[in-house]
Parts: sequence; C-alpha cells; structure tokens
Amino acid sequence: MSSQPLAERLRPKSLDDYIGQDHLVGKGAVLRKMIESGNISSIILWGPPGVGKTTLAKIIANTLDRPFYILSAISSGVKDVREVIDKAQKQQFFNRPNPILFIDEIHRFSKAQQDSLLGAVEQGLVTLIGATTENPSFEVISPLLSRCQVYVLKSLEKEDLLKILELAINKDSRLKHKEIVLEEYEALLRFSGGDARKLLNVLELVVNAEESDRIVITNDMVTDRLQNNLATYDKNGEMHYDIISAFIKSIRGSDPDAAVYWLARMIEGGEDPKFIARRLLILAAEDVGLANPNALLLAQSTFDAVHQIGPPESRIILSECTIYLATSPKSNSAYEAIGKAQELVRRTGNLPVPLHIRNAPTKLMKDLGYGKDYKYAHAYDGNFAEQEFLPKKIKKERFYTPQNNASELKILERLKAWWSKRY
Repeated sequence: MSSQPLAERLRPKSLDDYIGQDHLVGKGAVLRKMIESGNISSIILWGPPGVGKTTLAKIIANTLDRPFYILSAISSGVKDVREVIDKAQKQQFFNRPNPILFIDEIHRFSKAQQDSLLGAVEQGLVTLIGATTENPSFEVISPLLSRCQVYVLKSLEKEDLLKILELAINKDSRLKHKEIVLEEYEALLRFSGGDARKLLNVLELVVNAEESDRIVITNDMVTDRLQNNLATYDKNGEMHYDIISAFIKSIRGSDPDAAVYWLARMIEGGEDPKFIARRLLILAAEDVGLANPNALLLAQSTFDAVHQIGPPESRIILSECTIYLATSPKSNSAYEAIGKAQELVRRTGNLPVPLHIRNAPTKLMKDLGYGKDYKYAHAYDGNFAEQEFLPKKIKKERFYTPQNNASELKILERLKAWWSKRY
C-alpha cells in the first residue's frame, strides 16, 4: 500500500470525503441527489485535469454497488469496448445491476469507437460515465451525447487545495509520521494550477527529497526542487496551460518564430493535435478576425485536415496555419462587438422586435402591423435602404467598431456610405 503514489493513497472513497465541486455533489446538489436516489443515467464529466473526474466515477460505482469497468481512450480500442459489453450482457442473467463503464479521455475516442458504445448505452446494458478535458460538443458524436447528461467540473479553489494539503500532511499513512511544517504554500498552489493530483505529486516530490523527518516547506524550497525534477510532477515535463498560453499569445503578438517553437513544445510533449487545431480556430476569429477573414477559412480547413490526417503529418498542417495566423494583420473587433451586445442583452432583457421587421405569416399578424413599412433592400439602388433594425430603446447603441487595418478600413468606407449619420 505504501508504494502507491500519494495521490492514489488519498483518493476519497465517498462523497463525504470528496473535496470540491459543491455545485454538483454538495448537500442538495443535482448530481448528489441523483446518486443518493440510486438511479444514475449516463453522464459526461467535463473539466480540467486533476479536479476529481475519475474519483467521482469510482465513488458513484461504489455508492451504488455497481460493477465498475474502466477504459482509457488512449490505450483501448473497439475490441476492448465490445469485451466489456459482452460481460455486461452475461451479467443480466444473474439479475445484477447494470455495470458502470468509465471511459477516461473520451474525447480521444474515434467515431467508430463511440459508435460501438451507442447500442449498449441505448439498451441500458451499461451506464456510461465519460471524462473529458475538452468540450464534448466537439468530440462526442451527437447520438451518444444526446443520451448523456453533461456535468461541468470546475478548477479547484484555493480553499479546496489547502484542505487537500492539510489532509495529506495530517492523515496520509506515510506523511503523518513526519513533522511537516507548511510555512509557505503559494509555490505549491502555483505549480499545481488547480490540479489536485499534481499538487499531491509536487508535495510528495518535495518531501521525498528531504532526508530529515522535520520538513519546513517554503516557496523557494518548492521552486528549487521542481527545477531539478520538472518531469516528475508534470506529464512529459510540459506545463500544459502555460504552454498553450504562450502559443496563443505569440500568435496574437505576431511572432511566427515563437509561435512555432511553442507548437513544437506541444507536439513533442504529446499534446493532442485536435486540441491545438481547436485553439487555432478560436484564435482566427478572436484575434485575426475581420482584419483577414480568410484566416478563419484556413483555420477551419486545418481543423478538418487534422481530424482526417492525424500525427505525425498533422504537425505540418498545424505549422502552416500557425505561421499564417501569426503573420496576419490582427483585429478583435468581432470579439469586442459580441461582448458588448451580450452585456447589453443581460442589462436590458428581451426588448420587443420592431414591428416593421417582424415576420407576418398570417392575416392577423399583417392586420396588427407586422412587417408594415419594411423596406426590402434589394428593391433599392445599391441594395440598401436606410431603416431602423434595433429595438427603439437601444437604437443609438453601437457594437461594431472597425479597426485600423486595410480590410476593415474598406468596411468602414461602406458603412459610412450606407449609414452617414452613424459613421
């Protein structure tokens, strides 16, 4: 037992011992109520690494006394899925409750692998619990997603992480025999990035590096230990979120050399190419935007090609897109516009649609003035007719502001010609 990693030794066995995710499993919360009822539907747990997805799945199976099968999308194929389903079918003859099939990193399952699950989930042969760090809307096929409830797990708060540290120091079978003084904890929290597993790995690394049974933990001490042992606490030595942040900011900052360097770091660190392609797609709209509308088209083509090609050749496609986006002119006007519009909607609520631009499919609606005085743009010179499209209460609001780049300066010229009173 003592040879287990600290994170495994401290894995909670019940909801009462589970730390964090109170919005899901706190007293009276939706998922806790479902578990306590004894009936659980297929679910997908979506959240960052180290927030308790696997632990929660095991607690559910343990609480409901269900057989528990676990597959990793990285190492399991269609054959493994079918073997679990065959076992579940055989158990039906003994009137046992249907087993829980937990699939870690379900976003890495191919369409064929997910298709092989669908029938068993539909028939209730297994209750599926999928864990993913990626938006399931992108990676889980629609028929399977529609049969699962998605629950979002949040990064652990500072208070949660400190509770975990206190538990490890005072309750762990090995650490409790040492005199561990947590004089400073900021470096532990910073290096963990809200990941409980990483936090415990760092703590264990620091403790194991000391020969004395009295250990005073300081920020400098933690930093020194991790500089010498980076790969021990972080998969492949990669600071996942720091690296993707550096990658995005390098492209936004128009530095193709830095962008390709951080891309190489992610590829060498084993990052999922589809994850990188999604980030490029978002960045093309958010940071390049209308300064170069072709950027979004290239990013979409990159996204599709990476899904079709896969590694190692996908690195070339990602490199081309990265360099193109980094060297493109930049504009966040579309990002700013939708942000302003959403903020106004939250403040003003559901304002009425002006009568003249409402749909009028019935005589009654026409009699009520729906569609009256609407000007059909194509019936006018230049395919434009000045009229009001915003609700009366906010008709003076402006959301889109063209930025100073060649593409949007042309847009500004058109807007001035159409809306001379606005621009």
